[in-house]
Amino acid sequence: MAEVTRKIGLSLGADICWPIAFTHILERLDLAIPWKGDTVRFDVERMTIDPFDVREPKRYDLVIDRLTHWYHTRREWIKKAVILDDVYVFNNPWTVQSMEKLTTYAGMIRLGFPIPETWLVPPHSYEPVEDLEVTLRSYARHFDLGVIGNKLGYPIFMKPYDGGGWRAVSRLENESELREAYDRSGRLVMTLQAAVHPFDRFVRCIGLGPQTHEVLYDPKAPLHDRYTMAHDFLSSEERTLIDGMTLIINSFFGWDFNSCEMLHKDGVWHPIDFANPCPDSQVTSLHYHFPWLIKANLRWAVFAATTRRRMMPLDWQSFFDAVDPEMTLMERVTALVPLVRGRFDADAFDEFCATHLAHLDELTHEWFATDDALDAVRRKVGALFPPHEVEEFTELFFDRIQRWRADEAAGAGA
Repeated sequence: MAEVTRKIGLSLGADICWPIAFTHILERLDLAIPWKGDTVRFDVERMTIDPFDVREPKRYDLVIDRLTHWYHTRREWIKKAVILDDVYVFNNPWTVQSMEKLTTYAGMIRLGFPIPETWLVPPHSYEPVEDLEVTLRSYARHFDLGVIGNKLGYPIFMKPYDGGGWRAVSRLENESELREAYDRSGRLVMTLQAAVHPFDRFVRCIGLGPQTHEVLYDPKAPLHDRYTMAHDFLSSEERTLIDGMTLIINSFFGWDFNSCEMLHKDGVWHPIDFANPCPDSQVTSLHYHFPWLIKANLRWAVFAATTRRRMMPLDWQSFFDAVDPEMTLMERVTALVPLVRGRFDADAFDEFCATHLAHLDELTHEWFATDDALDAVRRKVGALFPPHEVEEFTELFFDRIQRWRADEAAGAGA
């Protein structure tokens, strides 16, 4: 039996806190997993940005990527590593760069999900390029923005078709506000979407591999309070529906890690924003929920690296074939979840975690009481908050993690 090392590369941008937690807890786990005649150990490395030879030898078995959605050099390295070396990466860079929000709406409409009414409008202005004038003169047609707004009904949301961190999102109450927002939108291609209003619950469901975690979300609160610490805000049937829709979306678009926002109105859960394949992973927003993310990340990374999981091609037709126009939403989810679990190897994953990662909960619980955990929180707070607020917010976020530890010990934690 040989001892082999699976190397995990962290492709990072501004991330500070979660890589510290991930690395420290993995070291404490001190894994030596028997797998197909070998003993598998793990090493973690933060990837640097360098020139590279397309044929350079493989350096990583798995990459957790937080950069390629906007940084092309890293994206191209990862794409070549997948093609040449069978490196597994989450998330798949091809799907992240090509599945804009409008595309995701279309896919889920096809599956029968209750997506709010949505329009796409041409940009207000254009980058001057060759043939632009002749193209617009020949084919662009004048349209009445107010007519579209009236068809949707106010309030409506205007947001870029490709999304990105609440960039240029506007809630509009009337035609005057709609026209003003459009005039300000410049070269952005915008969607207009009917608001789910009034709603009584806003849930954000995080999916990582076959794992899910639901959070009651308050979009009107300051950023550090939007992820509430509420419990028992979903019935078991609602949780089944929301978890199922989240995993269906992720599997359909080839995302291992994504978050799905849903609004509840008149007994219906409406997915409104679910092309988030580089979700917020910082303690400064997740706080109480941050340990769940670290554990979920570790489980999926260790499982995928150990088993040498391979990138899967998209297969939309199998999803389309599994549903019928006469099905209810729950019936659609019920029909699709087995397909999703198969694509995520969920049964094998559950068995793997029970066998090899049973001590993860205990070690994570212990680590988040340490000075190293406190320092990780402080470092992230220090990068975002003014100096006079660093200690105040470090204490706030760390106290919320201690509340998670207490709730977990009592059987109610995240």
